[in-house]
Amino acid sequence: MPMPPYPVLCPCGAAAAVKIAARWSDGATHELKTYSLCCEPCLPDQLADSRRRHAACRTAPGETLDPPGVYELARGTRDRGLVRRADIESG
Repeated sequence: MPMPPYPVLCPCGAAAAVKIAARWSDGATHELKTYSLCCEPCLPDQLADSRRRHAACRTAPGETLDPPGVYELARGTRDRGLVRRADIESG
C-alpha cells in the first residue's frame, strides 16, 4: 500500500515551496545535499543560513560540493527533475 502524501513544512510552519540544496558528488554518486525546505517568505533567511553552513563544510579528496541553489518543490519529482530557480537566489 502506498504511503499517503504528507505536508512538507517550512521551519515557520507554512507549506514549503522551495528546496535549498547543493549538488554533491564523490565521483561515482551525484545528489543534492539538502540545506533547507522553506516557504518563499523565509527564503532570504534560510538561504543566508545555508550559505553559512556550506562555507563550513569540508570535502574529502574526490568530493565536490557546489554552492547552495534554490529549487522548486514538486510532489513526486526526484532531485534530477527539480527546476532550479536561479532568478530568486540573489537574496
